Amino acid sequence: MKDRAGGAALLYTAGGGIGDSLVSTVVAQALRKRFARVDALALPGHRATLQRVPELEDVLLDDGGNEKALAAQITAGGYDACIVTWATARAARVAALANIPVRVGQARRLYSSRFTQRVIVRSELGDVTSPWSEILLDYARALGCDAPAAVPHFVPTEADRAEADAAVDDAPFLLLHPTNAIASERGIWPTHAWAALARALVDRFATRVLVSGTAADAKIVERIVARDGVVSIAGKLGIGAFGALAQRARAFVGITTGTMHVAAAVGCPTIGIFPFQSDFPERWAPRGARTAVVRPTYRCHRGDTKESCPDYACIANLDIPRILATTQTLLTS
Repeated sequence: MKDRAGGAALLYTAGGGIGDSLVSTVVAQALRKRFARVDALALPGHRATLQRVPELEDVLLDDGGNEKALAAQITAGGYDACIVTWATARAARVAALANIPVRVGQARRLYSSRFTQRVIVRSELGDVTSPWSEILLDYARALGCDAPAAVPHFVPTEADRAEADAAVDDAPFLLLHPTNAIASERGIWPTHAWAALARALVDRFATRVLVSGTAADAKIVERIVARDGVVSIAGKLGIGAFGALAQRARAFVGITTGTMHVAAAVGCPTIGIFPFQSDFPERWAPRGARTAVVRPTYRCHRGDTKESCPDYACIANLDIPRILATTQTLLTS
C-alpha cells in the first residue's frame, strides 16, 4: 500500500507481554496514514503475534544481544522515523545508534535526550481512565499521525485455521481463560471458583467450554476441567491458531491477559475479568466491536500486588453471577 508521503517507520515495542505489543499496534495504524511501510521491532516471543497484524510489513527481533549489531540491522531498513512505545535505556540507545533521524520516545527519563521528540505519558499525570491504546497514540500524534478510536487487528493465517480445525470439531463452544503470566509461577493460584464458573457457563449457555492457557498453565487448567463439557486446550495451540479458534467461539471469558486482547482483535465477543483491586479496567479493557468488563469486587489486602499477594483471594472469590450476567448481555446485544 502506497500513501501520499511514502517512507518507512519503525515501531519499537520490545517489552511487556503479548497484550502490550498487540495494543501498541494502534500506533502502526496511525503511522500508515503517513508512511508507506511500517515494521515492528519486538521480543522474540512476540513475533508470532505481530506477524498477524496487517498494518505491519515485517517484524524484527530484539533478543537482548549486541546493541551495535542490532542498530546496524535497523540502519539497513532505511527508516525515516522510529516510535519507542516500551521505553528503556537500551531501546533509546539502539534507535540513536541506528541513526534514525526522527526518534519519538518517553519524556522524563535519564535516557530521554536520545529521542528527538519526547512525549509525556498521560498516566504519569494521574490519568487512570484513558485506554492504553489512546495513550500510546500520543506518540504517533507527535509526528502528525492519528487513528482515532483505533482497535488492534489480528488476522490468523490459513495454516492457523487448519491447526484450530484439527484441534476442535465444529460444535459450538465458549473460551474460558483462567490464568495470567504469574499464575504458574508461585504455585498458589486458586482454581475452585474457575471450575465453578466453567460449570456455570456450560449450564447457562448449553455449550462446551474450552479452557485455554500456556503449556506452563496446563496443570492449573487440569484442576478446572473435571466435568463433562469442559475441555482443556492449554498449551495445545500456537497464538495464531488460538486467534482462529477465537473467531469461531461464541465468546471469550477470561482474566485480563494477552489472549483477551487477541480474542477482541479477531472480533470475538470478549468479556475481560479484572479481579485485582490494583487493575485499571478502563485502561486495559479489551478493545473491539463487542467487548465488556467485569470489575473488581473482592477487597484485596492493603498493599497487595499481583506479584506479592499471599493467597489470591480475589481469584478464589470470583463474582460468578456478575460474570454470567455480563456474558449473557454481550451475547444477546
